[in-house]
Amino acid sequence: METRDPRDTVDTVRPAVPAHADTFARDHLPPPDQWPDLTFDLPELRYPARLNCAAALLDGADPGRPVFRTPSGTTWTYGELRARVDRLAHTLTGTLGVVPGNRVLLRGPTTPWLAACWLAVLKAGAVAVTVLAQQRPHELATMCAIARVTHALCDARSVDDLVKAGVPGLRITTYGGDAPDDLLRLPAPDEPYEAVGTAADDVALIAFTSGTTGRPKGCMHFHRDVLAIADTFSKHVVKPHPDDVFAGSPPLGFTFGLGGLVVFPMRAGASALLLEQAGPPQLLPAIAEHRVSVLFTAPTAYRAMLGELDGPAGHDVSSLRRCVSAGENLPEATWRAWYERTGLRIINGIGATELLHIFISAADEDIRPGTTGVPVPGWHARVQDGNGSPVPDGEPGLLAVRGPVGCRYLADPRQRGYVRDGWNLTGDTYVREPDGYFRYVARADDMIISAGYNIAGPEVEEALLRHPDVVEAAVVGRPDEARGQIVVAYAVLRTGARRDAEALRVFLKSELAPYKCPREIVFLDALPRTATGKVQRFRLRTGDDQG
Repeated sequence: METRDPRDTVDTVRPAVPAHADTFARDHLPPPDQWPDLTFDLPELRYPARLNCAAALLDGADPGRPVFRTPSGTTWTYGELRARVDRLAHTLTGTLGVVPGNRVLLRGPTTPWLAACWLAVLKAGAVAVTVLAQQRPHELATMCAIARVTHALCDARSVDDLVKAGVPGLRITTYGGDAPDDLLRLPAPDEPYEAVGTAADDVALIAFTSGTTGRPKGCMHFHRDVLAIADTFSKHVVKPHPDDVFAGSPPLGFTFGLGGLVVFPMRAGASALLLEQAGPPQLLPAIAEHRVSVLFTAPTAYRAMLGELDGPAGHDVSSLRRCVSAGENLPEATWRAWYERTGLRIINGIGATELLHIFISAADEDIRPGTTGVPVPGWHARVQDGNGSPVPDGEPGLLAVRGPVGCRYLADPRQRGYVRDGWNLTGDTYVREPDGYFRYVARADDMIISAGYNIAGPEVEEALLRHPDVVEAAVVGRPDEARGQIVVAYAVLRTGARRDAEALRVFLKSELAPYKCPREIVFLDALPRTATGKVQRFRLRTGDDQG
């Protein structure tokens, strides 16, 4: 395993001279002694010292091939995308006065224009801060303050809350609207734009964690990091073809979606269907109509789509060859049900905003249902105790990871908690099996200790999901004077099912040891979720959002 000093680029002893005129991002990287060790085991990870990832993504494909598709039938080719990105980059650096290193916020639903804006910001040497269209004014104001955002490119349909955020000095430019100063109407030369010669370790993007339980953390990623996630997980696990059509539910403000819908298809010269609405009701007809072959979505969506597949409408999913799941743990029951119904093996994976994308996974015959998989080529993982010592196989502990991408929080003291002794600690409890496969147990803060027993909430959730009436489930611990904590289950039932807690409790007693069975079962119409689809268990622990 090859490791290098974190401040060095991959193929030089000294880092290349930064191209950023605005040095805020580099100035606020964590101190070198707080960085994780970086590994560059694969030859494809040896990037040049000068690297602009947007140029690398745009220049590698046949200009006549499709790159982005929309449900309405619009198709952009790589050549058309490159011309539009170049025009936008001219506008950014000319009319709008963006200089390399400025942070540019991007906001809007998932469309080709949002992707083009992201590429233009990077090609111009600025730092992209892509946020979710659902985020509210106070959230937007917080993120802009943390990243000191100077400019914003915003879909005209999503601008109201950004204006309400009242960010001092923020220059907002809308696109896709009728205003005379709309980004797409501003004058710019129709000529190629020479990409800014950024260093491989210049900051390319700041991705914010959801911040559901505290102040959001800005995760800074370099130009080389953007390519590294494609050259590890995508290349070696997804194994895309140029003829593939990617689609999925995660938005581009979520790094799961940014990778799966922009970076991975473009790195392979493939195309992506970009859906503004991408829930199960929209995904299934889109797969059939556009012959989607690679799908990225969350476990709950796969489970919901199973019900739709057997519905009266029926849906053709024969074009699919790759189904990727991340965002939350994939229950074994969901994996098996999808495989039995479609013959497709879901590629499970765990990723993190801090590490940009997926780092443990497995595909095809290497899949072991009920496990996450093995470290993706280029990545390393182990399970350790609270003191940083590896634990024996078969024993639970904290997941520690390192690879070509590492956690670099933007001026945040929580860096010391995420990176310890050169490893990234993801906050997940895992078991490494004797065969080298990693099995998810729980988020470290989701372990429930009741009357001296350690109970993994996800195990109880999987048991609940094996009941035919349960569509979604979340299990948390609630403080209890006698037992320390008790297990509380929240369940969402299929339409028309009877809310019978006692019948569900009887079922669970046949599936679990008695001490793991919930003391309380609460029925909800829907689980509280973040804008990226993750269950907000902290709200359930406090009794908020009970039905």
